[in-house]
Amino acid sequence: MKDPSSPVCRTISTLLSRIGDKWTVLVVQTLSGGPRRFNELRREIPSVSQRMLTLTLRNLERDGLVSRTVTPTIPPRVDYELTELGQSLQKPICGLATWAIDHVGEIHAAQARFDDEREAQAA
Repeated sequence: MKDPSSPVCRTISTLLSRIGDKWTVLVVQTLSGGPRRFNELRREIPSVSQRMLTLTLRNLERDGLVSRTVTPTIPPRVDYELTELGQSLQKPICGLATWAIDHVGEIHAAQARFDDEREAQAA
């Protein structure tokens, strides 16, 4: 097993933290349908704040997963879309989402058992 403080482990940890973030998953899924403007993303992901969407898009752009295109009109038009690298993330994200949907009942049952056992031990 690799040393958790090694550069490779730190890099993997950082990337997984970013792509595993709930806002990243939702933005990538939303952009899989094609380019979107900022306000379109806000409407399609109503639970995200403007600040979190801005930070998420900036990080995804920095990581090369999303491209930002500014069209010089009045007002300026800014479109976000998945890059080729971002498109390649679709399959793993979709697989993870499918797994979560398929197993949510089992997870909730396990959580309830765990909580009941802890409660019984505390009594």
